[in-house]
Amino acid sequence: VQLQASGGGLVQAGGSLRLSCGASGRTLSNNGMAWFRQAPGKEREFVVGVGWSGGSTDYADSVKGRFTISREKAASTVYLQMNSLKPEDTAVYYCAASKWGGASRLLNDYNYWGQGTLVTVSS
Repeated sequence: VQLQASGGGLVQAGGSLRLSCGASGRTLSNNGMAWFRQAPGKEREFVVGVGWSGGSTDYADSVKGRFTISREKAASTVYLQMNSLKPEDTAVYYCAASKWGGASRLLNDYNYWGQGTLVTVSS
């Protein structure tokens, strides 16, 4: 399975970006999926996850109310709509597919990772 993330770029504070993550190789319609991010010099952190059905979501407090995750189950595609971006959102964003149907906050629960897409928010 390969995950391909796209949509990153440079945006001013207060702006918006939409990230996409598509899967190839096999369907991930029964797997939870999530976005993590890693800022320079920091550890990779959980941003948001969505369960296999799309009905359950979990957001980190730092992005709650600003970011929205959605998925096209049949296409094994997940999106991240990011609004009201802040400079502290600057990071490489990674999509990941869980070993399970739910969306965990633990890195070790994910066995497939995309290559990352850089989001830079200027002040």
